[in-house]
Amino acid sequence: MKRAWCVCSFLSLWLVLGRSEDFMVGDSLFSYVQSEAADAAPASPPEPLMVPLTLIQGADSKGAVCLDGTLPGYHWHRGSGLGANSWLIQLDGGGWCNNIRTCVYRKNSRRGSSKFMEKELAFTGILSNKSEENPDFFNWNRVKVRYCDGASFSGDSRNDAAQLNFRGQRIWLAAMEHLMAKGMQNATQALLSGCSAGGLASILHCDEFRGLFPNKSKVKCLSDGGMFLDAVDVSGGRSLRNMYAGVVTLQEVQKNLPRTCTRRLDPTLCFFPQNLIANIKTPLFLVNSAYDVWQVQSSLAPQSADPHGSWTECRKNHALCNSSQIQFLQDFRNQMLDAVKIFSESKQNGLFINSCFAHCHSERQDTWFAKDSPLLQNKSVAKSVGDWYFDREVVKAIDCPYPCDKTCHNLVSK
Repeated sequence: MKRAWCVCSFLSLWLVLGRSEDFMVGDSLFSYVQSEAADAAPASPPEPLMVPLTLIQGADSKGAVCLDGTLPGYHWHRGSGLGANSWLIQLDGGGWCNNIRTCVYRKNSRRGSSKFMEKELAFTGILSNKSEENPDFFNWNRVKVRYCDGASFSGDSRNDAAQLNFRGQRIWLAAMEHLMAKGMQNATQALLSGCSAGGLASILHCDEFRGLFPNKSKVKCLSDGGMFLDAVDVSGGRSLRNMYAGVVTLQEVQKNLPRTCTRRLDPTLCFFPQNLIANIKTPLFLVNSAYDVWQVQSSLAPQSADPHGSWTECRKNHALCNSSQIQFLQDFRNQMLDAVKIFSESKQNGLFINSCFAHCHSERQDTWFAKDSPLLQNKSVAKSVGDWYFDREVVKAIDCPYPCDKTCHNLVSK
């Protein structure tokens, strides 16, 4: 029996079902709650693979350091068998810092210092080493590059007064150099991926990644939850553009943005994927929710744009939105579809844009590949990405508008 998922009130469902799961998206705590009991108690999931942190020794000699000056790092599980010369690089996500205050706060966390990073990470979803959880990439070399710069691995500056290092581009280069020396230079197949801010980074660095390998190697990129739009917020302003302007200026991101964009547009606009994706030469796949909950909360209806709190309940749980608010979200979906129109015309590119209230699908097992995973055209995200990567099928999957999709794992904010 297929299980349905909904975003009904967390408290009422907790009382009915007695169970939920909590997790972080950026700095917000979300839950998804099972709304219908399964026929039988589900079996306990297998223990995930735990992969230790490797610090990139010598990176500091090249200025490739986290916000606080500590060494950057990654987690690597070696490939085996037919996957021994295939490499999947997953760029970590976790928002941005756009001024001295937020960057100082960030440098005292795992997103700004390797001192606070987990010494081991669970590899699930696209990073899983189990064929039943990750059918196409389970035996590849799988790497999670940790995010500790606050500008999607793209800044290059320093603030001496605040003792802040904005060295995302150097971290990217140091990580790639380190991994090439570990065997990635022999890759016959490679996929650059990332979730959220890491999804944006995978777009920004896609063609650079392609350039690391000989032409005969199969190299593609995947952006999951990274299609951030330059959208008008509920007050008529542009909250995300204003925030991105701070990131780009403070961290001097413009140095590393594609010239194909900065020759025609302001650098801040070139931090938005909608102004980049049509000019990327390397095959790229976009996985995104048409009603991305991070963008709803932080770009469309942030508290700063909603001083009277009329969006407070809707922002946390779309089931509590009124008709005009739903229409605003439908307009956002239309902007998303417009933004990918030219990109989708290329045969080499792929799309999986569903109508879920979610953010990122590749790193969580339940949304990547499971019995009740979200589906589009009757295929999971994992199957869709695999079919595209291995050229088994052209994948251009776009969902019908909310509320038609009954396979979603929707999120509610706590």
